[in-house]
Order: sequence, then structure tokens, then C-alpha cells
Amino acid sequence: MTSRRSLLAWAGSLALATPGLALAADAKIKVAAVYTVPFEQQWVSRIHKALKAAEARGEIEYKATENVANADYERVMREYATGGAQLILGEAFAVEAAARKVAKDFPKTAFLLGSSGKPQAPNFAVFDNFIQEPAYLSGMIAGAMTKTNKIGMVGGFPIPEVNRLMNAFMAGAKETNPKVSFTVSFINSWFDPPKAKEATFAMIDKGADVLYAERFGVSDAAKEKGKLAIGNVINTQDKYPDTVVASALWNMEPSVDRAIQLVKAGKFAAEDYGIYSTMKYKGSELAPLGTFEKKVPADVVAKVKAKEKAILAGSFTVKVDDSQPKSSAQ
Repeated sequence: MTSRRSLLAWAGSLALATPGLALAADAKIKVAAVYTVPFEQQWVSRIHKALKAAEARGEIEYKATENVANADYERVMREYATGGAQLILGEAFAVEAAARKVAKDFPKTAFLLGSSGKPQAPNFAVFDNFIQEPAYLSGMIAGAMTKTNKIGMVGGFPIPEVNRLMNAFMAGAKETNPKVSFTVSFINSWFDPPKAKEATFAMIDKGADVLYAERFGVSDAAKEKGKLAIGNVINTQDKYPDTVVASALWNMEPSVDRAIQLVKAGKFAAEDYGIYSTMKYKGSELAPLGTFEKKVPADVVAKVKAKEKAILAGSFTVKVDDSQPKSSAQ
């Protein structure tokens, strides 16, 4: 957690990067992030990782606060903005009005927030995890790996950001296994591993042998019961080498690096960064099969590689379906 004293001490040495005012090429910009969940939570961990990489390269001074309650989000954002932050990131989904209000009050500060809404001129840009392409590919693998033709899916909340990945995964599974059915459950929390684990156990009891791990806790349950899991956003196969078959990875580096360079150039503007999460821009990818490289049938691997090639070539488009996925298992 960043203290108020260090926030105030942080202020001062650099002018704010305003449109049309470029900084020296070697100048470090001050970047802050406000997160409602822990750094290790899947979604936030990818933003944090990209920013830490930029910090390690010497491009930015980075400060972040985790586990910020929705009621405190606006206050923390204002403290960072007042303290000299030139670029502020975070997730505004539950605090849209407050976040946008802060951006209006600090027009010379650049804001890049996870949001389902539109950009807000002149300085509020938005991003989202449009990783439906590798989610589809991971679904193809899941459909081929299930022996019971039953897949369990545990999500946080049924919002567009979650729904589109689940729907893409389900479509991919149907391509390789038309007989597959799904049990879908939402735990109404972004970080409650015990609750996700409990929901997973219930699905396994009903015959699911492959589990879609949209939340932490799912892979733990799958491991305990000797079932398989498909990861989302991050790759946890190193922790579950006999459980996690494949994962759809989100890479925030293209979005973060673009924002940093635009702030440095004095050209940051309100825009939608969603496209930079697609495979074309290396914003997402299917993780290497690793420990399952020899366990996934060769013909399935070939189909997945062919589909990946088609996606990158633009000859196949994964549908963006933000509607709430429904269970189909009997």
C-alpha cells in the first residue's frame, strides 16, 4: 500500500504531460494504478506485470495501491492525480461515474481505465480484455479432452468482460466436440477462491471432468479431484502441472507501452484500447501446452494451430458475444 506521505513526496519533479507538450526521450513519467483487488488477482496481475516491466526498463516511476474499496476509489485517484501522476490506470467498472469525474477535474492527467463504457474526451481512455480469440482456441482443446462431454465453468460476475470469454470458449469446445454440454455458475465475487472451489466441486459431482477456471479456486478443486482445468488470463500450469491443460493469456504490454509512449510524446488522447488486447497486436495468446504437449491429441493440436493461423490472417473471426452464457447440461 502506498502511504499518503510518499504520495506527496512523489509530486513535483516533472511537468504534467499535456497534449502537444512532449517530454525528453529519456524522461521517466510518473504512473499510478488503483486496484480494487490484490495484485495477484488474475486481471489486475496482468496490468501490474506490464507496468512493472516498464519500471524495470527505467521508463516510468510506478506506484500502485491494491485492495481499494469502491467507496475509497475516487479519493485514492485524486491523491495520485494531485500528487503529480501523469498517467493513472485501474479498473473503473464499479466506479465509472467517480473515475470519470476525477478525469474531468484533472484534464492534464492521462487516464487509462478498464471500462465497459466509451472513451471520454480529452483524457479518459478505456481498455478491456478482448481475449476471446485464445479463449476460443482453449475451448477447442477442452472439447477434445473431456471424456464425459461435460464441462464446468465458474465465473466471477456475468458482465460483458467475462461473458464474451466464456461464450468464445464454449463455441471453441463445440467445434471439436458437438456433444459437449456446459454447467455455468457465477460466484458474484472477483476474488473468493473458497467459493469458486465449492462451486467447482458441485460441477464435478455432476460429471464435469474439464473445468474452465475463470476464477482462482477452480484449478485447486480440479487438482484435488483429479480433473482437468483450462486457465484464463494467466498461466498457472507451473502450479498445476497435471491439471491445467491450456490457458488463454492476456498481455497488457501493448496497451501499457502505447499509453506510456503517447504520454511522453504529449499525444495521449481519449481512445478505446480494446483492439490492443487481440492476438494481432500480441495482446493475447494461447499459452504453450507445456506438460500437456504430448497429452493433447496431435490432430487436435493441428486444428488449433490452423485456427490460430486463420485468426491472425483475418480469415476467421471469433464472435464477440457479451450475453450471459447459459448452462446446457442436463
